[in-house]
Amino acid sequence: MSLRAEASAGFCKGFWRASHCFRAISKNNGDFFDIMSPTSHPVTRSPGHPFTRSPGYRGCGEFTPRAFALVPYRTPARLTRDLSVYLESQVRVGLLGSGVGLSLVLGFSAAYACYYWTSVAKKPQLIAGGKKFCEFLKDHCPVVSETYYPTFWCWEGRVQTLLRPFVTSKPCVCYRNELIKAPDGGQISLDWFDNDTSTSHPDPSARPTVLLLPGLTGTSRESYILHMVQQSRELGYRCVVFNNRGVSGEKLLTPRTYCAANTEDLETVIEHVHNTHPVAPIMAAGVSMGGMMLANYLGRKGYETCLKGVVVFSAGWDVFECTASLEKPLDRFLFNSYLTSCLQASVHRHRPVLEKNYDIDHVMKAKTIRQFDERFTSIMFGYPTNDDYYRDASPIHKLKSVQVPMLCLNAADDVFSPNHAIPVEAVKQNPNLALLITCHGGHIGFLEGVWPRQSTYMDRVFRQFARAVIEQGSRLTDLQ
Repeated sequence: MSLRAEASAGFCKGFWRASHCFRAISKNNGDFFDIMSPTSHPVTRSPGHPFTRSPGYRGCGEFTPRAFALVPYRTPARLTRDLSVYLESQVRVGLLGSGVGLSLVLGFSAAYACYYWTSVAKKPQLIAGGKKFCEFLKDHCPVVSETYYPTFWCWEGRVQTLLRPFVTSKPCVCYRNELIKAPDGGQISLDWFDNDTSTSHPDPSARPTVLLLPGLTGTSRESYILHMVQQSRELGYRCVVFNNRGVSGEKLLTPRTYCAANTEDLETVIEHVHNTHPVAPIMAAGVSMGGMMLANYLGRKGYETCLKGVVVFSAGWDVFECTASLEKPLDRFLFNSYLTSCLQASVHRHRPVLEKNYDIDHVMKAKTIRQFDERFTSIMFGYPTNDDYYRDASPIHKLKSVQVPMLCLNAADDVFSPNHAIPVEAVKQNPNLALLITCHGGHIGFLEGVWPRQSTYMDRVFRQFARAVIEQGSRLTDLQ
């Protein structure tokens, strides 16, 4: 008999006998009964009578016709304990060692593995506006054709989004900070990683430069930025991180911060970087709102830019849809409220400069990003209504004007940029655009491997595309 059958039979037999014992004792007010004999007669219980067994009893593992000749009255608690002793000896092995437990574990593992391999691990969808750009990516960025294997224990989008800052490492990077003047009198903080030990590009004047733009409240110390700096260091490139006004510890000199729609500061930074190293090729990478700002910049500038290529991660393409998604109850609780508090903390930090022009008390009462934008951002940048600001900040309306090769990575389960708002049709109309959509990855997540400590799928996309643009850029001069 198998372990599972033995365990089931033993449990059923033991439970049946125990239940009869309990009923027999209960009906006779504590008198002793020989429940195994053909005729059961009460036996007078003497004080302090111990729990007796008949001579025919040979242990809990086996019942004989007189296994329990005399059964004294026991309280329900004592009966439960006696029954548990029997079951422990009757079923000789624990859950994991028994046939039942092992079957459950193996069955669940097999079902989970089957679901993971059929529904979770999939190749990304590559959409390109032109055949030439598509072939370029397949030739020089093999990651676009490889199956993406999300971390099996945290593949869901929200979980990846929440865990990324805590799970991934933060490479050690030593920056050189530079403050540059903006046309309105403000100052912009740039963090440079010069990579002077580069062996592949030892000449600083010609060393390729990668411009990095963090997310909504991010700085050069975000883990995803540090990982891209590390990838660039291994490739021998120089990096410069564009920190939005007032977020990286510098003093706010004018009553103005930043937003996704306004690209004036970005234009100032790109011009400064180009003038500093006029011979070096420049490419850019933007994450979340940084990617939105880059896309808006390219849509406005067209051919009038020195950037050789751009890669964008987890950008929100339609701000109306992004905001609506983040206002759903669960996503509002997990993300919206936290980001709103981060924005308010930045405003509070620069309150002495800002309160001259804005009602800061009213801003600090905002509960969502939409309310914050209505009370602060849209007013700061002169939009008649918040809807006008959201329309201007949505890159989806400017993609047709992009004239620089731009690769965009989004996850279909990103609550910040919902799948139905990803601009698939707009990308198909522009030969300079390519869109890579993974089934999972969340917002700036893209964790992979058993323990995603060092590198993510996003890091691999960045590394391969950056190298392709810098070293094979001649193939991207005419994508029409």
